[in-house]
Amino acid sequence: MRKLFTSESVTEGHPDKVCDQVSDAILDAIISQDPNARVACETTATTGLVFVMGEITTDTYVSIPDIVREVVLDIGYNSSTMGFDGNTCAVTTSVHEQSADISAGVSRSFETRENADSSQETGAGDQGMMFGYACNETKELMPMAIALAHRLTRRMTEVRKAGLCSWMRPDGKSQVTVVYEDGKPIGIDNIVISTQHDEYVKQEEIQKDMIEHVIKAVIPQELFMENTRFLINPSGRFVLGGPAGDSGLTGRKIIVDTYGGYAPHGGGCFSGKDPTKMDRSACYMARYIAKNIVASGLAQKCQISIAYAIGVAHPVSFTVDTFGTGKISDEAIENAVLSLVGLTPDQIIAKLDLRKPIYRQTASYGHFGRIDIDLPWEKTDLAVSLQQAVL
Repeated sequence: MRKLFTSESVTEGHPDKVCDQVSDAILDAIISQDPNARVACETTATTGLVFVMGEITTDTYVSIPDIVREVVLDIGYNSSTMGFDGNTCAVTTSVHEQSADISAGVSRSFETRENADSSQETGAGDQGMMFGYACNETKELMPMAIALAHRLTRRMTEVRKAGLCSWMRPDGKSQVTVVYEDGKPIGIDNIVISTQHDEYVKQEEIQKDMIEHVIKAVIPQELFMENTRFLINPSGRFVLGGPAGDSGLTGRKIIVDTYGGYAPHGGGCFSGKDPTKMDRSACYMARYIAKNIVASGLAQKCQISIAYAIGVAHPVSFTVDTFGTGKISDEAIENAVLSLVGLTPDQIIAKLDLRKPIYRQTASYGHFGRIDIDLPWEKTDLAVSLQQAVL
């Protein structure tokens, strides 16, 4: 049976991704000086304005306006000719401390309070369902469509910043449709590239450059089919982009951030949140577990689901699903995982070393399947232990 599946990615200049990067840059600046800070920072941007809001409890001080401008300029919005300029845009803030009620439940978990224990075990920062996924379709152990879409947008930014296409501007998108036959990817049906550009470049030049410098540079030749289509700037014109072309908001590209729609997303976004927020840290742990199960050879694909209650340290559910590809039962894999890793907030934070300023680099081109940067949840150091645990 043949079917198609499509995923998209966006460049770091996309307005929503600008906001994700600002939120995570603020988190990094704070956590580098105060690793135990509580941060829930969101950003919105529109023409000439960046607005930062949220709840931050910390013993340190960072200049949020300076961080905002640094991020915007680093992305490449440095001139009024682009409709947005980090040098001159207005930056406003509305930030207050974390709710005392939430803080109390996070600082001392339900289990600690129930047992009248004097220890300070951390409780989950919110309720929610978290998912992780891995499969053997690509070297990233990610679904093929999202892996290829991210390769394209990363390349678009590399080409722009290297000056290979002087007409390029920061905003852009990619989309890849993969052909599956009997559940296996066999090629690409179509690729869509939309890139912001200056007003003088011809569409023919855009199409030629994107095919030569981007698509053919990162997509393996064997994935092109006889009728693979390239749709380059199909709207015909993309001069006005970034926050001037469309307002941006933290957390509005959560499917781009995870698995491109191929696997579930629990609903919470990642950017701007410290690791006590389980919709970030538990998703990282779920990906780590799923990836190691696939890397160990115990399954060809794997989905992990974990659920938490606010203020409670231990998850209320944990499930492994290998979709019938497991070499042993899903229950046996679950037991092996639980014998090797802990799933409380403190255990996840310690295992993945999450109280470090590592987050802005995740705010573009996906949080998972990253082979271009070193992320703890992408390591496969648990694979051998999993193999041994099921013997």
